[in-house]
Amino acid sequence: MGEKVVAGSYDLSDRQHYRGKLRQCLTGLARLLEEKRFDRPKNLMGLEIELNLAGPDGMPRMMNAQVLERIASRDFQTELAMFNLEVNIAPHRLDGRVFDRLAEELHTSLAYAHRKAGELDAGIMMIGILPTLDRDDLVSSNLSDVDRYTLLNDQIVAARGEDFVLDIDGVERLVCTSKSIAPEAACTSVQLHLQVTPARFADVWNAAQAVAAVQVAIGANSPFLFGRELWRESRPPLFQQSTDTRPPELQAQGVRPRTWFGERWISSAYDLFEENLRFFPPLLPISDEEDPLAVLDAGGIPRLAELVLHNGTVYRWNRPVYDVADGVPHLRVENRVLPAGPTVADVVANAAFYYGVVRALAEEARPVWTRLSFESAAANFDAACRHGIDARLEWPRRGRYGGTTAQVEAVHLVRDELLPLAAAGLDAWGVEPADRDYYLGVIEDRCRLRANGATWQAATFHQALEKGLARDAALAATTRRYGELMHLGEPVHTWPVGLPEPVPLG
Repeated sequence: MGEKVVAGSYDLSDRQHYRGKLRQCLTGLARLLEEKRFDRPKNLMGLEIELNLAGPDGMPRMMNAQVLERIASRDFQTELAMFNLEVNIAPHRLDGRVFDRLAEELHTSLAYAHRKAGELDAGIMMIGILPTLDRDDLVSSNLSDVDRYTLLNDQIVAARGEDFVLDIDGVERLVCTSKSIAPEAACTSVQLHLQVTPARFADVWNAAQAVAAVQVAIGANSPFLFGRELWRESRPPLFQQSTDTRPPELQAQGVRPRTWFGERWISSAYDLFEENLRFFPPLLPISDEEDPLAVLDAGGIPRLAELVLHNGTVYRWNRPVYDVADGVPHLRVENRVLPAGPTVADVVANAAFYYGVVRALAEEARPVWTRLSFESAAANFDAACRHGIDARLEWPRRGRYGGTTAQVEAVHLVRDELLPLAAAGLDAWGVEPADRDYYLGVIEDRCRLRANGATWQAATFHQALEKGLARDAALAATTRRYGELMHLGEPVHTWPVGLPEPVPLG
């Protein structure tokens, strides 16, 4: 949620007025779609990465304001907690050597930020959940000193009316409570943006939903929280539970959580914005002075500020985005599935796979979402979060078995079916074969070796335990080693498992 928000108090009239403005915005969006006022295709993609700050000891550092002051770049911004940062990469056209260019920019930006953080005895860590985080780190006093985070926390806490319960049962089980949304800050993600026309939006969003489980399976990088080994990708259950405005009674009634996979395939971008208004009460009733319908009547383009703000408080894993650039409106699909890290090469490989496979799936004559139930896509997502690269997923069968589905190992699905589709999709974008082959090769090697960030973290942690390290020391050592290898930059499937042996003196 990057909008500028000023903290304040709100009464009943504010909420009623805001709800009315939301309905006006939705009407304005419908008119923009009907009148075909949106930007022409530009094949633009964008990237944001949430980061952690950690010291040489592997422990979190609560100093994002000081580090940002040293970095002094608008590409870097605050995130929810004081140990978080976010880096934003300018939009790129999807063609040529785009992924090599993207990797070079990320290397340069992250290396610079890491040097500046080092001046304060901290460093940049690109990882889904920092393994050394403790419950005492994730409290409201460690939220960033930014109005929008304070206000969002206050409103979600007020809507829930009681402590948040975290209950994640994986390799081990974690059960605890929190008085704030601060545990959400443990989740650091990669967000992939793709600008699409209204006519293509539904197909791209449906394709992104169908493949979300596969992204998680091959990219999982968050196996630890508060010293416990949980799911291979623990961010989704943590994010849902730490932002859940529903007390148990509303959960029992089937009220939808604000962190949401969804419940149906769509036929228009309008479907998602309308659902967000219909299902989710406003959290931040901040009204803009603009009258969106008057702006449209005058031939202008409205900002739809209330709709944009409300949309930012509904945490879909594939989120619809409305924005205006140079006076022209456009739509984006924001893919929020992936954890940060482990390396720039891994992040860019994940992006290449996503942009390629989504293009190919969206253009199939018999789209996957006509052959796979939405319930199965949601179950696949859950299975991938739990089991990572070892997940089994339900997927439509090919050939003479078309029309039926079967359980298939994620690594086989990727290698046998989805990687060729991703390659064809990247060809359709006009990506150079060298980029295509290198970055999709990273994904293929992960599948061949059944190795990703989560498997490396878990294996290294257990090896450290076997060598006699206490649990906290093993997590800290794993984190430090992860940081060393992350900054060396080789893809995670090439990392040696375990801690390096100490060099003998003399």
